[in-house]
Amino acid sequence: MADLEALLADFDAECAELDGLIAPLDPAEWARATPAPGWTIAHQIGHLAWTDRVATLSATDAAAFTALLEQAAPRALTFVDEAAEQEAATPAPELLRRWRGTRAALVTALRAVPAGTKLPWFGPPMSAAMMITARLMETWAHGQDVADALGVRRVPTARLRNIAHIGARTRDYAYAVQGRSAPAAEFRIELTAPDGDGLWTWGPESAAQRVTGPALDFCLLVTRRRHPDDLKIEAIGADAAEWLTIAQVFAGPPGSGRAAGQFD
Repeated sequence: MADLEALLADFDAECAELDGLIAPLDPAEWARATPAPGWTIAHQIGHLAWTDRVATLSATDAAAFTALLEQAAPRALTFVDEAAEQEAATPAPELLRRWRGTRAALVTALRAVPAGTKLPWFGPPMSAAMMITARLMETWAHGQDVADALGVRRVPTARLRNIAHIGARTRDYAYAVQGRSAPAAEFRIELTAPDGDGLWTWGPESAAQRVTGPALDFCLLVTRRRHPDDLKIEAIGADAAEWLTIAQVFAGPPGSGRAAGQFD
């Protein structure tokens, strides 16, 4: 993993890329449907603004975050959608300003977190570095929904390595969400970097279970933005093949994902 300042810079760059897609839009276009059922572009940006604000709360006031978590517990399956719905009702210019403010506040807050501190979250507690990596992942994933809604093909960057890292690290979590036990043996993951020259790897080189392919396709897989059948990701071994069908990097229920052939 990169150091915190490098991760914060990657997060800023990811946000700026998405900002560049939505800032020129007419406010009416924020009501355009995205591939996430029931979510418009406004829902996507509202969700990012709300989650960045909650992440800032985690970094600055753990007790207040824990209280929020307890309040949301009875609505565990709906509170994220409810928050997105509320944020999406905000006029587009104000929502854009709000998102810009919440993401800047998060960077400031995480920069001040003492080294070694674990921040509470909806899943396991995490370091400031992992928190910003998770926020970068969500910004990229929800940005993909916006790009798909607009018919824009984004150019993959080296920032994908951060997302791929979470994808590799959350293998066992994906099984837990499904109520299943993860395989005991580690997997080997080998991904071709977006520039086509580098190889990003995780896990022991001698592992029998392997996953290979382009980094972009792997990130689309683990964020559940594309169906496995539509990606050039290959698995060697039954366990690795099974994981490709359930992999997810985000906290919460897996959802239905995307249908095969949806983006042909």
